[in-house]
Amino acid sequence: MPILEVNNIRKSFGSTEVLKDISFSMEEGQAVSIIGSSGSGKTTLLRCLNFLETPDAGTITVRGEKLFDTADAAGRSDARIAENRLHFGLVFQQFNLFPQYTALQNVMLAPQLAAQKAKIPDDGSILAKARRLLDEMGLSDRMNNYPHQLSGGQQQRVAIARALALSPDILCFDEPTSALDPELTGEVLKVIRALADNNTTMIIVTHEMSFARDVSDKVIFMDQGVIAEQGTPAEIFGDPKEERTKRFLASYTRGAM
Repeated sequence: MPILEVNNIRKSFGSTEVLKDISFSMEEGQAVSIIGSSGSGKTTLLRCLNFLETPDAGTITVRGEKLFDTADAAGRSDARIAENRLHFGLVFQQFNLFPQYTALQNVMLAPQLAAQKAKIPDDGSILAKARRLLDEMGLSDRMNNYPHQLSGGQQQRVAIARALALSPDILCFDEPTSALDPELTGEVLKVIRALADNNTTMIIVTHEMSFARDVSDKVIFMDQGVIAEQGTPAEIFGDPKEERTKRFLASYTRGAM
């Protein structure tokens, strides 16, 4: 059974249809990259999966549990949406760390709030996990630093640790290197590559074509709100079938030269 099944998702803003009948699935442990031009609907799709936006139509199923169905009114309740979000961890383009909290506090905050809501006593496990995650991100010596004391790459690694803190089923990245200087991009991509090597289930919206080719099990190419083509990296980058895929990859190659 796929860990994630997305069927017939549609989303409009006013008269503009941004997502047009999006359907795909992924297996546990897969890294799926979503590529495409700006405005193709990639970020909107991620926001729908994380319930930051409500689709107009379609279904979202995780581990056989239907989290969203337009026919199910309960799927729109605030409590249900908050519960659904726990299945996904989202790493934003702009880090979105809380400036008043240290790196360690940023990572601990969501698990602490969840534990308080569930009336689970503090046994020190949240602190231990936050320390372990930051250590895995190479930030053991930066745990007590505030965001303004960290480089962009370090802030993004804190954001990755924060997204992992609630043990989501699927970790989502929205252009994780777009806000970084080129020299800092490599350190974040190295972390994501290590997560992929450890079979972390991930969806990565990225403009880093070589990275998508190397790290992904599956690549989805979006164009004008639809999935124009999907397949293995070898199929998409080595032998694309659709003309618009070929044009996109050709224009990207020219722009990178």
